[in-house]
Amino acid sequence: MHFIPTVQEPETPTRPALWLIFRGTDILVHADAQHSPELPTGLVFPFPDLGLIRRQFLGYQGEQPCFSAEAEPAAPPPTDFEWVGLRSVFGRLPDELFWLAARAVQIMDWDRTHQYCSRCGQPVKARPNERSKECSACGFLAFPRIAPAVIIRITRGREILLARGRHFAPGMFSVIAGFVEPGETLEQAAMREIKEEVGLDVCNLRYFASQPWPFPHSLMIAFTAEHAGGEIQVDQHELEEAHWFSLDHLPNLPGPLSISRRLIDDFILNFPVATTPQ
Repeated sequence: MHFIPTVQEPETPTRPALWLIFRGTDILVHADAQHSPELPTGLVFPFPDLGLIRRQFLGYQGEQPCFSAEAEPAAPPPTDFEWVGLRSVFGRLPDELFWLAARAVQIMDWDRTHQYCSRCGQPVKARPNERSKECSACGFLAFPRIAPAVIIRITRGREILLARGRHFAPGMFSVIAGFVEPGETLEQAAMREIKEEVGLDVCNLRYFASQPWPFPHSLMIAFTAEHAGGEIQVDQHELEEAHWFSLDHLPNLPGPLSISRRLIDDFILNFPVATTPQ
């Protein structure tokens, strides 16, 4: 079903809404191990004992209204429900519901952290016609924060460049990534990150895809590139190591949730797309 985002919630609900309820970043799902996790529904907030801190109207999944909500930090789950990490329901929830939950947790976090104006410190209030907050004193507008980041797959013939970040799980390697700096284009950010982290020159930089990344509020913009020159020089502040890996001998890779894995899988499935520059 197609999701339609809006801040205009129905004046008189005519059908139960879908509720994406969080305690911190854990989401509430029906605790039935035999089936896919289910999200609660209700015309109004279905669990008043959870201690509702805040709620936000998200829009419509098909014709069903959708809300995000935040429960008290120590709230126990209702009977037959459980709190689970958002990452853990990837692949268990239908894709459209997982990414709706990813949207919900970001909007909830933005609401929680934008109660006061960053310019003058006075209280802010939600505007009725868009996803923003307006300062009651100076009129400053605040919108949900998104941090753009580039992520780049670099190849050399049948080899792919993979690196280990300092906070990666043991033995796991992934592609190069980094945040976009003020004043940069996405292409400039990609070239800078490659040069800073592994010291390589690349060519044929091409857009691949994008993915919202709700941990906590990034937008990942993926590119592909081909090795054009230089030897690997690892930035020890960012990475532990980086190497060229043959398609026949790949290390442990990120899970299927991330666009980094999509970049790697796409190369494996579609080789020989990349070619070594002359």
